[in-house]
Amino acid sequence: MELLVSPSSLEEARLSLSADIVDVKRPAEGSLGANFPWVIRSIKEIAGEKPISAAIGDFAPKPGTAALAAYGAACAGADYVKIGLMFSDPDDARQVIRAVVQAVKPEFPEKTVVIAAYSDYERLSTISPFDMAAIAGDEGADVSMVDTGLKDGKSTFEFMDEADLTTFTRENRQLGMRTALAGSITFADLPPLKRIDPDIIGVRGMVCGGDRSCTIQPELVEKALAMIRS
Repeated sequence: MELLVSPSSLEEARLSLSADIVDVKRPAEGSLGANFPWVIRSIKEIAGEKPISAAIGDFAPKPGTAALAAYGAACAGADYVKIGLMFSDPDDARQVIRAVVQAVKPEFPEKTVVIAAYSDYERLSTISPFDMAAIAGDEGADVSMVDTGLKDGKSTFEFMDEADLTTFTRENRQLGMRTALAGSITFADLPPLKRIDPDIIGVRGMVCGGDRSCTIQPELVEKALAMIRS
């Protein structure tokens, strides 16, 4: 299980380098809000060989816009290109996922395409993670992800329990994909997450001392890594 940490600035990126993956997003633009290409490039320069991920947005069903954003993130240096599906229709999901995969994979086959749905999909009226995953696997995505779409302090575990997330992870493996889980994860969630055994967990608030608006604390990144690897 790898640890993905989401810094909010170049300064915080330097504090996050012990994580397995450094994430680039812009929370002011949503759960998976896109940051600027020059920020992606700068963080990649800081990270060096460390892989970075870049969110491209919580998307409406706009496959052309999504494809262009995905291609731009890949060109800017993102090793993982991540999109959230903020809509409900499965046919629209297929079009967007296909467009993102086709934008990235032919020119950058080594890069990883991450498709995210939201654990709180019922309150958001968006596609369920299970429906998304079936389409993502069929269209050649690499990682199927769950995050919270509304950042109000509620955890993914408040919307999907351990059994749900275990099933999600198992089904992704059957589809040939890895699994990423995020959404207000705390240190108390690490034991069940180790049982669930996703490939990646994404955090911010946990390594900021519990308040995602505070600064990342490198010692908490190290604590999370030690707990994951113990």
